[in-house]
Amino acid sequence: MSGWRSLSEHDAEEILDRVRACIRGAIAQIGADARTLAAVGISNQRETTVVWSPSPATSERRAEAARGDLLFGTIDTWLIWQLTSGPDGGAHVTDVTNASRTMLMDLGTLAWDRELLAAFNIPRPMLPQIRSSSEIYGSGVGELAGVPIAGDLGDQHAALFGQACFEPGQMKCTYGTGAFMLMHTGDRPVPSRHGLITTVAARLDRGPATYALDGSVAVTGSLIGWLRDNLGIIGDAREVEALARSVPDSGDVVFVPAFSGLFAPHWRSDARGVIAGLTAYATRGHIARAALEATAYQVYDLCEAMAADLATPLPGELRVDGGMVANELLMQFQSDILGRAVVAPPIAETTALGAAYAAGLAVGFWAGLDELRAMDRADRRWEPSMDESARAAGIARWHKGVERSFGWAESLDHATRL
Repeated sequence: MSGWRSLSEHDAEEILDRVRACIRGAIAQIGADARTLAAVGISNQRETTVVWSPSPATSERRAEAARGDLLFGTIDTWLIWQLTSGPDGGAHVTDVTNASRTMLMDLGTLAWDRELLAAFNIPRPMLPQIRSSSEIYGSGVGELAGVPIAGDLGDQHAALFGQACFEPGQMKCTYGTGAFMLMHTGDRPVPSRHGLITTVAARLDRGPATYALDGSVAVTGSLIGWLRDNLGIIGDAREVEALARSVPDSGDVVFVPAFSGLFAPHWRSDARGVIAGLTAYATRGHIARAALEATAYQVYDLCEAMAADLATPLPGELRVDGGMVANELLMQFQSDILGRAVVAPPIAETTALGAAYAAGLAVGFWAGLDELRAMDRADRRWEPSMDESARAAGIARWHKGVERSFGWAESLDHATRL
């Protein structure tokens, strides 16, 4: 089986510059200054890490790391350190959600796991202090002079929090370049045996941590970009819904976008993309519709894995956010395939909202979760309307396509070796 080969590199200084520009722009937009801000929360792309030196470095990197003279963290850690004075006493911290996604934190103790650090030869002094998701980490400097930096969550955890999913069984899915689904499981971690990741949902101040099951799909919105850039069947991503509506259904076409393997719940790095079920009848409209349906079917697979881990049918509705929520056809099909309501909030940027909620709670801007629950409301709602036999046939057809995507990279590698 081929290994995962998808790696990206970011410029940490560029990220910091963009954040500072965003801060300046936001303050200018409200026509005020930092003194009007109650607190600031941070949300970040999970699992992106950076190592930096807080002082002039030598060539003795390993020794520096052991002394704590090299610092490690996810992007939230880098930003909080910089926004709270940096080398002049910046806070070197992370929160439990980001720490859990490094896979180096013990989910029970909420501390760095000594055995894992030893196994990977990671010096403990270079790691940040693990804090809660909602507390004051330090005071800002520069544009944020005196403002408490008080909220910190990984992006998908922040979206879960911003969707007011505070109770076990509540779940959300964010639709972007990929799809990211989290379900709150309460105050105990639920080990996954069906291809998901057990993670921390959040921790508020000194309260107990709450946990979630986490599933990630690699290709959803980026598939629409692929239709535009690689196939040229649309000129703009916004055109895909109209093209998909030009046909009554996908015409039995199945599109499995396993461009670099399949993520949760399959975890098959040997899978590659397939378009199956083509006949002379198929048009670009059928391909566009199958591409949208692929997103809904992949989210369905995540839901089924979560239900299997809990050994019970999932309760309630699916809360949704992200750019693809604007696609009415997709959201209705998602509701149909799940057989449950799909609900979108009025504020699309639930990741930013969740970070703001965490920061506001830390400084008393909001009194507690009940106040946040009272503010929660739905903006759009989709109810299932598909015939059960059509739903079952579509799911079976999708799984047939998924099975045909397996083993492709392995067979190509074998052919190359021959």
